[in-house]
Amino acid sequence: MKSCGIIVEYNPFHNGHHYHAKMAREMSGAEVVIAVMSGNFLQRGEPAIIDKWTRAEEALNHGVDLVIELPFAYAVQSADYFAAGGVKLLQALQCDALCFGTDNHAEMDYKLFGEFVNKNQTKIDEAYQQIKNNGLSYPQQMTEVFRKLYPKNGLDFSSPNHILGLSYAKENATYEKPMMLYPLKREQAGYHDTTIYQNFASATAIRKAVFSDELDQIRQVLPTQVAIDLVNSATVSWETYWPLLKYKLISSSIIELKAIYQMKEGIEYRLQEAAKTSDSFQAFMEKAKTKRYTWTRLQRLATYSLNNVTQQEIENSWNHSFIQVLGFTEKGQRYLREKKKDLALPLITKVSKNLNSKLAVDIRSNQVYQLGDHRILEQSFGRFPIRIS
Repeated sequence: MKSCGIIVEYNPFHNGHHYHAKMAREMSGAEVVIAVMSGNFLQRGEPAIIDKWTRAEEALNHGVDLVIELPFAYAVQSADYFAAGGVKLLQALQCDALCFGTDNHAEMDYKLFGEFVNKNQTKIDEAYQQIKNNGLSYPQQMTEVFRKLYPKNGLDFSSPNHILGLSYAKENATYEKPMMLYPLKREQAGYHDTTIYQNFASATAIRKAVFSDELDQIRQVLPTQVAIDLVNSATVSWETYWPLLKYKLISSSIIELKAIYQMKEGIEYRLQEAAKTSDSFQAFMEKAKTKRYTWTRLQRLATYSLNNVTQQEIENSWNHSFIQVLGFTEKGQRYLREKKKDLALPLITKVSKNLNSKLAVDIRSNQVYQLGDHRILEQSFGRFPIRIS
């Protein structure tokens, strides 16, 4: 069975995601669409608006055949690590193709770019070291590096989905049998666009409407079941978890905070002081943010702190990768059966107690996520893959 992968978050699932799954199937000619989806905490360092099981079911009802969880250690990361985890799982599943959204409208050969980076990584690293402390942000620095080394159109590192596309291409090129790449241009709603168009809106615009109790304005951009879920299910944001994060930052010693993953350069002092004088997550972020520490980087630090994640735990997770199945259609289940004997990573269809140590970060983050609302069901133990007929 020919397969096409998509690497997603669904925060929340909307018409654009339905279109992505549909076009992934059409462009690649695949029988099976496999979604590698972030769990309950996401790439930009924030909790998912709805839990992972609900989002997986929505995807399976709207064009996806198999949903695999992207582990916390890869999901809550910068683009290169996020891409590494997603591509690793798709490769382990012997996926034939990868379809990804891009907001870059210049002509761009992602495959060629990936091959170039794979062959010239040493030159790229050297060029980056030469401009590392020039006062520019990391995306601006990388744009400058590649303008010198790879003078072709389309290399703008300020666009989130385009950055991810470049990261997928780089990672894919490192494998002996790379997947075919199918970039899909985003139409109308951009990544941070808060405009609600006739049938499409960004996830940012949708979350804003949900938390402003303006769901009626966005029903046309959501599948019917998703709109129902957003009304009936527990919806959470960073403000939901702010009391827990504030307690963690204030009650921990500086030594304890310093042990948190990615806590460097004395930022723990700044975070603790900002927490003491803030009565909301928004206020905390505004006080903590500096030119050096972007909003996204601080949100990831907040996520690591909330979940008490250490460097050793992240590395342990990287070294013990699994294919954790959240759900499948009949076609997706058939694909798993077909590939089961040749999978490059262990397959998990149920989290048991004997996996506690190997899945420590994921289990703990699920338990922390549950603290956001009493209606959020158990996220790890005793859950079986969702099966859609």
